[in-house]
Amino acid sequence: MHGFQIYPPIIAGIERTRKIIDNYCEKNPNADEYQVEDALENLKMITRKQLGLIELDSDLDIETVTEIFVRINSKGVVLSQADFAMSKIAANEIYNGSTIRKAIDYFCHLAVAPQFYSQIADIDSEFASTEYFRKMSWLKNENDDLYDPDYTDLLRVVFTSGFQRGKLADLVSLLSGRNFETRTYEEEIARDSFKKLEEGICEFINETNFKRFLMIIKSAGFISSSLVRSQNTLNFAYILYLALKTKSYNPAQIESYVRRWFVLSILTGRYSGSPESWFDHDIKNISKMDFGEYLNSVESAELSNTFFDVALVRSLETSFSTSPYFNVYLAAQVKLNDKGFLSRDITVKDLISHKGDIHHIFPKDYLKKYGLQKGQYNQVANYAYTQSEINIKIGNKAPEIYLNELKEQCNCQSLKYGGITDIDTLKENLRQNCIPESVFSMNTENYDEFLEQRRVLMARKIKEYYLSL
Repeated sequence: MHGFQIYPPIIAGIERTRKIIDNYCEKNPNADEYQVEDALENLKMITRKQLGLIELDSDLDIETVTEIFVRINSKGVVLSQADFAMSKIAANEIYNGSTIRKAIDYFCHLAVAPQFYSQIADIDSEFASTEYFRKMSWLKNENDDLYDPDYTDLLRVVFTSGFQRGKLADLVSLLSGRNFETRTYEEEIARDSFKKLEEGICEFINETNFKRFLMIIKSAGFISSSLVRSQNTLNFAYILYLALKTKSYNPAQIESYVRRWFVLSILTGRYSGSPESWFDHDIKNISKMDFGEYLNSVESAELSNTFFDVALVRSLETSFSTSPYFNVYLAAQVKLNDKGFLSRDITVKDLISHKGDIHHIFPKDYLKKYGLQKGQYNQVANYAYTQSEINIKIGNKAPEIYLNELKEQCNCQSLKYGGITDIDTLKENLRQNCIPESVFSMNTENYDEFLEQRRVLMARKIKEYYLSL
């Protein structure tokens, strides 16, 4: 559907309502003319709305002002520290605030909708002439959705990597010129903070930086946004990349460190709770010590053998296909170039890249027939990426039936399930998919035993994968 321009001329009274309605309905034949008219009338009413004004005492400190800003609104909508930071940036007329705010907004919009590029060029010619616009022009041909940051993500990454702080409230304070030691406000600090913010934004939106970072994440097996459920984990991985690059670490080291930290963060849920505190804690340690030493200390504390052999196995006891542990397992399969379940040539990477499906090793209908409930048959240890045509052939047969039929396929070379025609390839396929060979004799009575055995094998694969990063 064709939409209105960014700044509808109706608000400024340049065009008559009837003309706009006719033009819109001509471009959108299925549109309801009356709904369009109502929407435009509501839009026109914006200019007549009264804006409330709350005047705060000039003696209030920035934390109090921030708290008021975050909490106050008439609709109960929560306003974030990022919202406050954006308003602070936009309101500054001395240090290029309006242009900086546009750079943040436009980059985040273009990352999701590259076609927006031509609209910016046409409608905002002033911004289109800036260096910012030139630096983000590569996005007009970019369709990768692995990392689509919003303005909160961008501000977090820029602030934490550039200022070595993790709490966005501090950004507002610094842009106001606050001296944290003397608790006074100095114009020099505000000027330097805006300059550092601009430099950080340029590093963030730099095509080489952004694409190399994504290349590192993909090289860890995370080739699809479906495998990444924590935006803050991605944010800090980018922070780490930019911070290590600034400190002139060897590029090969940076790749390995970012991969390991990213996966470690997912496995431990490092940024799932109180992310700002962890951002602050980690960036301060990274800035004052060798990162290799810091990584080793965190690994020793959080990714011990007990974690992989006990805690991770227990964490895989879940029915959520979006589980971060299952996603790491799938990423491991991608990186290790594993084949899909019972596929001779098609890899898990192929299946994920082309939006393939996850299927049940013990078929769902088969288990339901014996009274198992959704939380039982949908265990992630019963999931595998499988070609749809193979899954259809399996139907609702027990593993002891369809896998023994596949054994016969290896003997007679008559294809029924995929293209595997020798027993060694079959056994290797089961190994790659963490399926115990005891499955050849398993039915519903052995289902719980199968899940226990497979969780152990999946955890071992994840450990093997992590150590290879």
